[in-house]
Amino acid sequence: MSFFDMNIHFIDGSPADLTMYRGKVLLVVNTASKCSYARQFTTLQQLYDKYQHYGFEILAFPCNQFNEKEPGHNAEVKANCENLFKLTFPLFEKIEVRGLNVHPIFEFLTAQAPFPGFDTETESGEWMDRFLKEKYPDIYEGDGIKWNFTKFLVDQSGQVCGRYETTTEPMEIEHMIRSLLSI
Repeated sequence: MSFFDMNIHFIDGSPADLTMYRGKVLLVVNTASKCSYARQFTTLQQLYDKYQHYGFEILAFPCNQFNEKEPGHNAEVKANCENLFKLTFPLFEKIEVRGLNVHPIFEFLTAQAPFPGFDTETESGEWMDRFLKEKYPDIYEGDGIKWNFTKFLVDQSGQVCGRYETTTEPMEIEHMIRSLLSI
């Protein structure tokens, strides 16, 4: 099964045909609008605005699995993301990104790109590494999603080209996006 064969719904409940993203460079992100990392929405939107016309899409998947930072139902999440963060990239229904009920999209992504570890040479990476090991060792184990705002870069054919953890700021991967877009 390829990335484009997955079944999912947009946040408004309408079915999403992922084949419409074939041929585009995708950044797939698990999000939570009440998380401190929600500040990344600003730079995600900037990347979207800058590269969408080149064939770049951001696919955001709200999730409430990490400290309950996305507690609302889909309509609340949609309104919050559009009104507070002014997001214009596609939002999908709330899903689980790890555990027994992991959505097949994130099962696929994590199988293609196992957990690389946090960059403990940075202050934020060292903090997140220690935080999860101490407070959530079960989350730290294995290749599953570790926290909100894990990002996967997917090429035009649906292959995962990179996994970037929560502490990686979106602008840090701009060069990879540009490379895949050949600009």
